[in-house]
Amino acid sequence: MSITAQREAELLAKVPTGLLINGEWRDASDGGTFDVLDPATGEKLLTLASATSEDAMAALDAADAVQAEWALTAPRERAEILRRAFDLVTERKDDFALLMSLEMGKPLAEAYGEVTYGAEFLRWFSEETVRHYGRYVTTPEGKNKVLVHHKPVGPCLLITPWNFPLAMATRKVGPAVAAGCTMVLKPAKLTPLTSQLFAATMMEAGLPAGVLNVVSGSSASKISGPLMQDDRLRKVSFTGSTPVGKQLMKDAADKVLRTSMELGGNAPFIVFEDADLDAAVEGAMAAKMRNMGEACTAANRFLVHADVAEEFTAKFAEAMKALKPGRGTEADTTVGPLVEEKARDEVHALVEAAVSAGATAVTGGAPVEGPGYFYQPTVLANVANDAKILTQEIFGPVAPVTTFTSEEEAIKLANSTEYGLASYIYSQDFNRMFRVSEQIEFGLVGFNAGVISNAAAPFGGVKQSGLGREGGAEGLAEYTTVQYIGIADPYAAKK
Repeated sequence: MSITAQREAELLAKVPTGLLINGEWRDASDGGTFDVLDPATGEKLLTLASATSEDAMAALDAADAVQAEWALTAPRERAEILRRAFDLVTERKDDFALLMSLEMGKPLAEAYGEVTYGAEFLRWFSEETVRHYGRYVTTPEGKNKVLVHHKPVGPCLLITPWNFPLAMATRKVGPAVAAGCTMVLKPAKLTPLTSQLFAATMMEAGLPAGVLNVVSGSSASKISGPLMQDDRLRKVSFTGSTPVGKQLMKDAADKVLRTSMELGGNAPFIVFEDADLDAAVEGAMAAKMRNMGEACTAANRFLVHADVAEEFTAKFAEAMKALKPGRGTEADTTVGPLVEEKARDEVHALVEAAVSAGATAVTGGAPVEGPGYFYQPTVLANVANDAKILTQEIFGPVAPVTTFTSEEEAIKLANSTEYGLASYIYSQDFNRMFRVSEQIEFGLVGFNAGVISNAAAPFGGVKQSGLGREGGAEGLAEYTTVQYIGIADPYAAKK
């Protein structure tokens, strides 16, 4: 059953359209606004207040004003807020799923999956809040005691991308709340609506005014620039492109800010000759087509052993061809639009360049005619190893296939990129899994699994895919600073 226009209108009417500063929704200081569009139609969904630099500083003022008090709240209190937020998000899964589908384009089934995934960060960190331990030990020579204490790092700037509007917010807000940090959240201008609704939900869950401030806006630099030059900001967490991440790291250097950077990816999907090909195709569909391929973890390069390449490619193309493009709210849609026209054009340019260089479009290979920013699910065969489509993120429903003949060659091809986020290995040989995973340069490895992201696991990359981790115990540590207290030997008087 498809979603009605009335249902959409009722949901959009629930979304706050202002800036959240010190617990209040307000207009931009200059009255500025920006429109949020439906990528399936190109039509306007809502108009939001567009934050100025002055608004960003007001948000930091609010965060700084309550940081000391918030840091001293009992861990159980912070945990209960996160748990209530988990319950509320889960209870309102229909609203969050539909809102994500409207502003980002993903099919409703995928959007519901993101609600489950995103909400889990709230539950996971609610449980970790009361289990973030320090330690008390004796120094090796026995003369002093060592007390190690974890403190909140302080006010944080959280910059989220457009492709996972709920999960990227919960993955950052969850550990920040757990650690006792206050926040200024800057959602992506293409998909800010889910963050607006999520922030309202956090307030309803009991988060005190000023702890979470939200400054949506059309200009990221007007918001991040002045904030990162202020001594009160102590951390920036960014998920997005490597070029933007590099610039933020340069800006962060001036104030020696704590940084977490989850940047670009160029994930290899390695299929060895002994792989279960049906399972590999199923995993390839999950790793490639989640979010229409618009994910930093998306399989970007399909490296297939020459002995099974033809069979794998044929089965993969058949599965891709069976997908049905459409607006995410339609009941039979299995692949939605790309997020904007520019993104679709960039994907098509990569495909055209690969085909011009000798690749074959086994299926797809062109934009979908009509309104919206749709692209045909595409499989390319005979792709040259030096093709541009293999060297940068595709961020679309396009799968280029190339071949290898040995384990050593597969490892070399996998590592032939400046990125190192996600990777996938399909083989029935566990010894090979250990050998290859230890030699490929990626922060995440999926072994016979196409989706491996989980709130309980550390997510992050190496090389130019970033630094730091989100999720797991490691994700909480990113929002704390370690303090060591050296204590004179309490038994000295008795010795």
